[in-house]
This record gives sequence, structure tokens and C-alpha cells, in this order.
Amino acid sequence: MTFLTDDPIDQQALIDAVLRRSDGALALFAGVVRDHHAGKAVESIFYECWRPMAEKEMAKIAAEVAAAYPDAAIAFVHRLGLLHVGEASIVIACASPHREEAFSACREVIERVKKTVPIWKREKGPDGEEWVGWQGQ
Repeated sequence: MTFLTDDPIDQQALIDAVLRRSDGALALFAGVVRDHHAGKAVESIFYECWRPMAEKEMAKIAAEVAAAYPDAAIAFVHRLGLLHVGEASIVIACASPHREEAFSACREVIERVKKTVPIWKREKGPDGEEWVGWQGQ
């Protein structure tokens, strides 16, 4: 699975990758660029990372979440490069026979990505640009 892309994320491709005939639940999470952060206006965000390290950590997350939720199918992609307000920076799709497992797996993926994957972002607003730390964001 490719965890990083420089292109807009194809949500339908993620859904198609996880949804099985036996599934009764599909949880889809999209993190999108918003127009503000910490009291400042945001016009765009530039995401970057060291790909080998980020992909290794994302593969680890995928494997561990899949092991914790064995009935769930999981796929997720984070976008890199310049994104504008309203564009998706990450999309996570989780399917399972029942909703609780799909919701829980989806939430576990986003929480772990935000905490452990070294993807950095530079926010641009009317007052200039600022790097925002990735841990705990």
C-alpha cells in the first residue's frame, strides 16, 4: 500500500480497497485544511516528510491496528506538498462487519498518525509562513 502521495487523494479508491461484501460498516475520515489555526488565518499548508521514515511508521501503524481489529480492513493515505483550504491532507477508510470496529480502527489510525508519523507542515497566512510541529498536533 502507498501511504504517501503528492496528488489529491482518491477517496473512492480507498473505499474500494477496503469494502467487502461481508462488511456492514464503512468509516471514512478525511482531515482537511482549515482556514485557521491557533488564532491565526491559514491560506494554505505545505506538508513534507522524510518518506522512508514516514512510510515505515505508517506501515507499522497499519499492521498494528489491523492486528488489534482483525475483522477490519484498513487503508489510509497522507498527501504531501501544497494544499489549500478545503483539501484533504489525510483520508482513512476502515470497513468491518460491524460499526464499532470500523469506527475504532479509524480513530486509532488517525490518533497514531498524528502522534508518531514525522510529517511536518508549514502554514501560510496573511502574516507569513510558520512551521508547525507534528507531535501532538
